[in-house]
Amino acid sequence: MTSYSINDINNILNGELIGHTSQKINGPEQLQNAKNNHITFIGSSKYVKHWADSKACAAIINDNLNVEPGENRALIKVKNADLAMAKILELFNPPAPEFEADIHPTAVIHTTAKISNGCKIGANCYIGKDVVLGNGVVLYPNVCIFDETTIGDNTIVWSGTVIRERCIIGSHCIFHTNVSIGADGFGYRPSDDGRGLVKIPQIGNVIIGHYVEIGANSCVDRAKFSSTLIGDGCKIDNLVQIAHNSIMGRSCIMAGHSGLAGSVTLGDGVIIGGSASIKDHTIIESGATVGAGSGVMNNVKAGQTVLGYPAQEARDMLKQWVAVRRFMKNQ
Repeated sequence: MTSYSINDINNILNGELIGHTSQKINGPEQLQNAKNNHITFIGSSKYVKHWADSKACAAIINDNLNVEPGENRALIKVKNADLAMAKILELFNPPAPEFEADIHPTAVIHTTAKISNGCKIGANCYIGKDVVLGNGVVLYPNVCIFDETTIGDNTIVWSGTVIRERCIIGSHCIFHTNVSIGADGFGYRPSDDGRGLVKIPQIGNVIIGHYVEIGANSCVDRAKFSSTLIGDGCKIDNLVQIAHNSIMGRSCIMAGHSGLAGSVTLGDGVIIGGSASIKDHTIIESGATVGAGSGVMNNVKAGQTVLGYPAQEARDMLKQWVAVRRFMKNQ
């Protein structure tokens, strides 16, 4: 088991060490669940009260908090406990599942596919005609990559993911289990006789930039024509829907159960809260935030925060909620 002294950890974080513990640290844990061989994290004043009852021998805390370490316990003060926590979690991160062979014998790989150096391909993977895998691509078991798709260097694709034909994936991406990339967009129109629906062919593709991470069971649909675009550095949670011809700028965040209808455009750094829904052809400009559970029906200006259903400027919506609460209380 890997263990570190409090000085070892502080050398990594370059924080202000207060107090001391002789206890070796075997991993991170939540305040209430920690044992005496754990380090924990306090990023907000509301958690300070739990430190006295915690069994953790050490904590990483924001430097604006006033906490006493206690006997044989230590604190490391840092500017941002959340970012420091990420470094510690990486330190204790267990290794990824191992491949017994770089390319499993049950993998089906078309003769025209190009597999670059250092790739690992798990059991029962399918790689179609003219697929190109860059250096160090990892495909865990039961991944399907269809014809003419390109995947950049060091991208990791977890089991059950399907990447349909002609998609272009950047480098250093992570797709978690059962992600769907490039399925048909949802396009139907009433038939001329009004007795059914006509499927609109979806002949475009999906283009995903570098350092994109997509959570389990999320879907990015191919464009009707042209491309559905996901910009560099975007982070997409589990169970997210991104419809055909949508465009996401750089470093956008979409939380779980949120969704973009067709042809939505997000600028750079847009944040979409959980379960929020964005109407088709809507433009959300750079730096805007959409609150959880909101329904966006109109364009959102750069830097604006909107909330509610239908979504409005957050301060206006909060005032409405307060007014309604007061009204109901007085009934």
